[in-house]
Amino acid sequence: MKKFLTVVLMLCMIATSVVFAAGKKDTAKNAATVAGTKDVAGWTLNKDTPITFDWYIHFSWFARHWGDSEISKYITEKTGVNVNFVVPAGNEAERLNAMIAGDALPDLITLGWYEGQVPMMIDSELVFALDELAEKYDPYFFAIANNDKMGWYRQADGHVYGYPNSSYTPSDYEMYRGKLTSNETFLVRKDMYEALGCPDMTTPEGFVAALEKAREMFPTVNGQPLIPFGANEFGDVGCNSFEEYLMHFLAIAPEENGKFQNFDVGLTENEEYVRWLKAFRLAHEKGLIPTDMFVDKRSQIEEKAAQGRYFAMLYQNWDMQAAQNARYAEDPNSIYIAVEGPKNSKGDDHKLAGSGIAGWTITLISKNCKDPARAMQFLTYLISEEGQMDTNFGIQGKHWNYNAAGIPELIPELKELDQTDHNKQEDTIGVQYTYWMLMDTAWQAQFGVEYSPSLEQPQLWTRPYVTSYAAYDGLTLEVGSDEALICEECQRRWGKVLPALIRAETEAEFDSILAEFNKYKKDKGMDKVIDAQTKLMNINKAKLGM
Repeated sequence: MKKFLTVVLMLCMIATSVVFAAGKKDTAKNAATVAGTKDVAGWTLNKDTPITFDWYIHFSWFARHWGDSEISKYITEKTGVNVNFVVPAGNEAERLNAMIAGDALPDLITLGWYEGQVPMMIDSELVFALDELAEKYDPYFFAIANNDKMGWYRQADGHVYGYPNSSYTPSDYEMYRGKLTSNETFLVRKDMYEALGCPDMTTPEGFVAALEKAREMFPTVNGQPLIPFGANEFGDVGCNSFEEYLMHFLAIAPEENGKFQNFDVGLTENEEYVRWLKAFRLAHEKGLIPTDMFVDKRSQIEEKAAQGRYFAMLYQNWDMQAAQNARYAEDPNSIYIAVEGPKNSKGDDHKLAGSGIAGWTITLISKNCKDPARAMQFLTYLISEEGQMDTNFGIQGKHWNYNAAGIPELIPELKELDQTDHNKQEDTIGVQYTYWMLMDTAWQAQFGVEYSPSLEQPQLWTRPYVTSYAAYDGLTLEVGSDEALICEECQRRWGKVLPALIRAETEAEFDSILAEFNKYKKDKGMDKVIDAQTKLMNINKAKLGM
């Protein structure tokens, strides 16, 4: 027993000394980091002290590395900050949940604002309040941070824990009206579409007929079967193409009679939506939608698009860059162009989503961060105009120059590389938001974006239809609440029901599956979820002055 107690005492002493040392280490690091002021950015004062941050990116498809490209090396030289990206190899949620459970979050975390782990990390006090870090180490942050975005992300405790990318405030929509684009497009292969006589595909009948005619005229593409229709990848909770994208093409509003409508569990009580789901079912019955659509991942979808095997797609156009460049290099007439897609029975114009004030992702600083002060200062640099110029355009004189109109413009050689081999450009140079984690696409709009011939048409085509859905951003239910659990169960069930509806052998089977799912939602208490999200929606409207 004496020996045992001695060992325990020694272990306790060691543990205490380690904790004490760790505390001293953190304090020493913060003390060594020179704090900025409201007039002098902190990152300019610490560039001679190198540091490496582990930065978690919550997207398994992200494949870029820091230190390979000219821009990442330039930023490291300028700020003293090196980055080690941490990317999940498989299921993103499982990886992040494991890190949260094990209190093993890296220095910085970037994930979609809509992910349930965001409030979880905040409520569990695993991340720093950015306003508190800025006040202590980098007051310059307040001079450049957007007040509307800060207000949007301010929590009930009065603090802001994450900063968004690709965020558009109401004033941005006013300032850049007619210049903003949507990522939601109905794409067709140009040469095939024109050979078919540019058919009207806005009705279910016209859509199915055009797919049949395309297969008849073009049964194969370079020896492989034509894929008449393709969509985004299916996951555990459904597929964006058949949820938000389709709803927006059908001009279905996210609220009706003052109540929020949750697209993520399928708006299966809406006649217009069901009418089009039945069209997709018929297309599948006719062999116009292959089984691969339900299992293909993004890389496989984009590989098939690059081969030109799809005739039509309901897809996000910006993710088609590599595919479009490949098509353009093979034959400029074989690229994918945006055309009018599914419409409601009234023929109303599409209402495609532009970015909202919530943006796409938010970046947070973990309380495990090896130097929160430097991390805060690095975040300030990235959202500053200097940081935006560096990540978007690169080094003046080497990568870009001002044109005659005084607008920054990539040098011709780099512009050509970006248009012909975008992946190589991102790997070797790294401009044009290769490092998109804190990109400000509204800021970029002031320069009038110039697109390559392979990418231009789908982007410009969306401009008349861009709609702000800001009031419906951030309706994240409290983690662990009854409403959140009900919503998660319904989403998981919808993830199984959606492909079952499209693959139903008969319309009668479709109706049976639909009726069963509607009953399931009702019995589970989906009405309770809608009430909770409606309250959140009204809070958003108050924030936006609506």
